[in-house]
Amino acid sequence: MQRLAELEQWLCVQKPGRNLTIEPASADASFRRYFRVRPDDGGPSLIAMDAPPAQEDCRPWLRIAALFQTAGVHVPEVIAADPERGFVLMSDLGDTTYLAALDADNASGLYADALGSLIAIQRTSRPGVLPEYSRELLLREMMLFPEWYVARHRGVTLSDAQRTTLLTAFDRILDVNLAEPQVFVHRDYHSRNLMHLPDAVNPGVIDFQDAVYGPISYDLVSLFKDAYIRWDEAFTLDLLVRYWEAARALGLPVRADFADFHRDYDWMGVQRHLKVLGIFARLYHRDGKAGYLDDLPLVMEHLRRTCQRYRELTPLARLLDAIDPQPIEVGYTF
Repeated sequence: MQRLAELEQWLCVQKPGRNLTIEPASADASFRRYFRVRPDDGGPSLIAMDAPPAQEDCRPWLRIAALFQTAGVHVPEVIAADPERGFVLMSDLGDTTYLAALDADNASGLYADALGSLIAIQRTSRPGVLPEYSRELLLREMMLFPEWYVARHRGVTLSDAQRTTLLTAFDRILDVNLAEPQVFVHRDYHSRNLMHLPDAVNPGVIDFQDAVYGPISYDLVSLFKDAYIRWDEAFTLDLLVRYWEAARALGLPVRADFADFHRDYDWMGVQRHLKVLGIFARLYHRDGKAGYLDDLPLVMEHLRRTCQRYRELTPLARLLDAIDPQPIEVGYTF
């Protein structure tokens, strides 16, 4: 309540002489909260971010918002900011996510728009601007899987041999991930962080504060192997081919052979799915956020499908069977 009162006082200073209605807009997996601010004069609504400085630093959000805006991406426009207090006032991109808007009729067009924005981000990439998506960070993310999903959520204690199998798989996965060409990576470029704007440029892009410089396929995995929405693999494969063709034509550093590019994409997905399984389990067991449990089966399905596709990942596939037996079809291979 104290933070909300402080935010209300700060907003009154930013918009003096106007009566403002403040209501919750959304919350995410962090300590950040968002409020929709409606002026009484009928003007456009705004969004206020509350990022408690003890837990969150809004300066990366502000810096990356400016970086992506320069790239021509539709991110919220910053109207006022107080990084020391953790408050940001920005334009409102609405409350309709891609997840809410996507259907069989509009998916091709909306995903084409999303790929256009992603390519715009990637074309401005250069080293030394964003933090590196290092081996240490990628591994730390995957280690959430044995800690939170395997041990805490499934209640499984890995044997020494199983743990060796897992860590060996992690090393192989990281070798492939880190051999990829590097670009700017949003890091959560999926249907809940892309906003559908019927009367403006799609998509609105949010939740980019953790952006890094890393593997070029990462955001494509977030987009097409989404934890929140299921598509036929034939559909996402077609979109992936379209991206690859456009990226090559525009000089982005994708692999010259699509089969090699697709392998990179699949193996990047393994890293991300392991991480997400760990994060979703942690959100439930540590933070009491049970809603993410419903999304675990789809993430595990993505992970299993890829592990069953590649011979080098067979030991990991067998370990998944031991932890949580759920056989599925393998799908496409090259």
